[in-house]
Amino acid sequence: MRRLYVILSFLVFCLSPIAAYSADLKLVVLGDSLSAGYQLAPEEGFPEQLQKALDARGYSVQVVNAGVSGDTSSGGLSRLDWSVGTDADAVIVELGANDALRGIQPQITRNNLDEITKRLRERGVEVLLAGMLAPRNLGPEYAEVFDPIYSELAKLHGALLYPFFLEGVALNPDLNLSDGIHPNADGVAIIVENILPKVEELLAKAQSS
Repeated sequence: MRRLYVILSFLVFCLSPIAAYSADLKLVVLGDSLSAGYQLAPEEGFPEQLQKALDARGYSVQVVNAGVSGDTSSGGLSRLDWSVGTDADAVIVELGANDALRGIQPQITRNNLDEITKRLRERGVEVLLAGMLAPRNLGPEYAEVFDPIYSELAKLHGALLYPFFLEGVALNPDLNLSDGIHPNADGVAIIVENILPKVEELLAKAQSS
């Protein structure tokens, strides 16, 4: 009886949520306030809502929030090595919005995102570039140089591309905070729903690599 009790106890432990949680993949979201959950409850941010969506689909993946509000592509590059550990299997790079808002030269943004993507790919990490569009008040010349950065770098480095992170959310007052820039919880839910197919493609690549 004692031996049976020990076996049953072991099985209960192995099947418990705490013991069973050992994700096969680690997905890091390297971003700025748009993905960091600016002014949102802890469970309402992009990484957290993405985690719930992937859990619901049966994925064994841990989504890590490596977003820093106010970060530029330069900031993301400077903290890359400690923000994305050696155990990362895949990364969503969501950077560049603050570059455009500050009018930083697009070539600087390109160089930073190029270096980030190159370093990650050299480590064997699968990358999804979440694109951004330049504010149109900066003029057509700026947009013509800034907007293609993400698609061109994705092609160059064999990374996946989601063309516009705020697709379906930007400029919609019902889906943004009062500042008109950052998505609210409902806006984040739309982003997660839209980007999910690309994230699933990213995880498939990471699983097979």
